Amino acid sequence: QDIVFHLAGIKGSPVLTRDKPASFFVPTIMFNTHVLDACMKNDIEWTLYTSTVGVYGPSEFLKEDDLWKAFPSKNDWFAGWAKRMGEIQLDAYRIERKKANFSIVRPVNVHGKFDNFNPETSMVIPSLIHKIINTKDKITLWGDGSPVRDFVSAYDVARAMIFCVEHEISEPLNIGSGVGYSIKELAEKIIRLSGSKVDIEWDTTKPNGDARRVADISKLLSYGFRLEKSLDESLKEVIDWYIVNKSNLQKRYDVFLK
Repeated sequence: QDIVFHLAGIKGSPVLTRDKPASFFVPTIMFNTHVLDACMKNDIEWTLYTSTVGVYGPSEFLKEDDLWKAFPSKNDWFAGWAKRMGEIQLDAYRIERKKANFSIVRPVNVHGKFDNFNPETSMVIPSLIHKIINTKDKITLWGDGSPVRDFVSAYDVARAMIFCVEHEISEPLNIGSGVGYSIKELAEKIIRLSGSKVDIEWDTTKPNGDARRVADISKLLSYGFRLEKSLDESLKEVIDWYIVNKSNLQKRYDVFLK
């Protein structure tokens, strides 16, 4: 191979990351160690490593150069450290090989078609879409809806990854929208875009997570990259895709759970 995009990772809901940290930490460490080492041993022309904004410590605005000013947030502790180790592994190769033929990207909350929409294990957007589309009256969501997050489409993330490789950008770059939306705003958007009439009940006995995590994307923009999809546009595409495919998805979940 001439170019390798290392995208392997473990995704899951906050409940899963809390209750099964080894299931996130161990496979991620092994993916990184073996895939990145194989790339270097085989002298791959260029490697892209997918890190995450989970590597950052608690902060309202996530900047690439601030990475080592704090440990990963307790809400991303195990997965964050695992992804940091991949970045350190590449830095070790840079020092020893005296070249940096790799890109490191740190995406925010990514959403798109073909995601995991199982509400028990999925990330926030597919989980909300599943609950809102499949409920007629009221859904219960954790916290008070105030946490602010940055969301970006899988389409734009893929474009940004290809852009980084084509331009041989070796400094770590955030991939996000640079705009924050509260979970309450996100849920209301999905309700509006899906035409649902469902009401939301907030369970304030459950944790909110970090108050605000929005990526600074000024470095990515400085190279000339621009996003193509707004949040409303990408959400509508995913909602429409889910509505068409939800029956088949449920069959897959049923088989998996057995």
